[in-house]
Amino acid sequence: MDEPNQEVQEDGSAPPSKKSRKKPAVEKWGSKVIDSGFSMIPSLLLRAQHRLKLSPTQLAVLVQIIDHWWEASRKPYPSKKELAKRLGIGERQVQRYIAELEAAGLLKREDRFAQNHNGRLSNIYNLDGLVERLKEIEPDFRDARNKARLSRVDAETPNLRRRAKA
Repeated sequence: MDEPNQEVQEDGSAPPSKKSRKKPAVEKWGSKVIDSGFSMIPSLLLRAQHRLKLSPTQLAVLVQIIDHWWEASRKPYPSKKELAKRLGIGERQVQRYIAELEAAGLLKREDRFAQNHNGRLSNIYNLDGLVERLKEIEPDFRDARNKARLSRVDAETPNLRRRAKA
C-alpha cells in the first residue's frame, strides 16, 4: 500500500532514491569536474561587481580567496604565491589587489603564525566586510528583480494599452 506522502512518477512508479539522483552540479559539469572540487559563490557578488567597483582582477582575486573558504568559522588563508599562480600574475600584483580590496573594506588581512616556532605563515583573509556589503545592497537587487518581474507581468497582460511614444 502506498504511503500518503510518497512521491509517484507519471508512469506510476516510485521515483529513484535520493542516492541515485544526480546533484544538479554533477548534471551540469560532470562528476569528474565536480570531484575536483567546487566553490559556493553568491550570484550577487558577480551581479554587483560594478556596484562594488571591483575590477575584473579584483573580482578574480576575491573568487580565488573564496575558493579557499570552506567553513564560515574558519577564514581562508591562501598564500600570495598560490593566488599568483592561479591567476597568472605576480605576487606583488596580488599584494596590491589585496591592499585595494582591504582599502575598500571588503576584506581584512590578519597575521597568522606557526604554533611551534616564530615563523610567519600566509595571511588569514577575513571577508566579513564583503559579506556585510552584499547584505547591504541585496535589497536593491531584490527590488530591481521584483520590478522587472512586475513589468514582465504587465507586458504579458491582455488588453494592456501601449504607452504613448514621446
